Amino acid sequence: MTYLFISDLHLSPEHPRLVRGFLDLLVHYQNKQTQLYILGDWFNAWIGDDYSAPWLEEIVEALKVFNQKGNRVYFQVGNRDFALNQVFLDKFNGVLLPDIYYLNIAGHQYRLEHGDALCTDDISYQRFKKIIRNPFLVAFLRRTPLSFRTKLVNGFRKRSHSDKQQKSYEIMDVNEQAVLSALTDVDILIHGHTHRPAIHQLQHKQRIVLGDWREDQAYILEIDPSSNTQQLELIVWNY
Repeated sequence: MTYLFISDLHLSPEHPRLVRGFLDLLVHYQNKQTQLYILGDWFNAWIGDDYSAPWLEEIVEALKVFNQKGNRVYFQVGNRDFALNQVFLDKFNGVLLPDIYYLNIAGHQYRLEHGDALCTDDISYQRFKKIIRNPFLVAFLRRTPLSFRTKLVNGFRKRSHSDKQQKSYEIMDVNEQAVLSALTDVDILIHGHTHRPAIHQLQHKQRIVLGDWREDQAYILEIDPSSNTQQLELIVWNY
């Protein structure tokens, strides 16, 4: 069995190379009894489970094949695709995970999350997140016309890009105390969001940051429970 962790793919029709990279990843790992964990921002934006397009249907069909070969897909929402629901995942027998999920691999306790909740110094973002992630608001937006949601998402993306230009590098990174708190009852924390792939050693514990999918490569994490899981390394996925 193989455990595979990826995040921040930001898939969209505007970047077909990233889509192809994901499809190639599914083929590469389809015969390895893979437990695929996607830790948020799978898509650059998600306007609703009722959205359909040829590029997305190709992904769904590939995921169906991946599942039929004995693999499983688990998904945590990110800040860009928080509206993605179990309705979409049901198309290929995927599993929607809570914002924080605990996993035991070979006796080691892992905590999985997207990572934005760890960026507590970014106060304006945390305020915005609290509003936009309100379950009542999300439920209301799901009932609005697709065209309205498309305009709304485009507006959010522009605002996000503008805000990032005005924020410091430090503010958009994780808060040290938030990380230490997250590691309290686990051995290893895995997250994405910050686009700063690395493995950080904190005494006898580890914080693993998955990479965002860039023009032709991404940093991902593969764990084989039968091998020495203490020697974890990010690997480069080229596409």
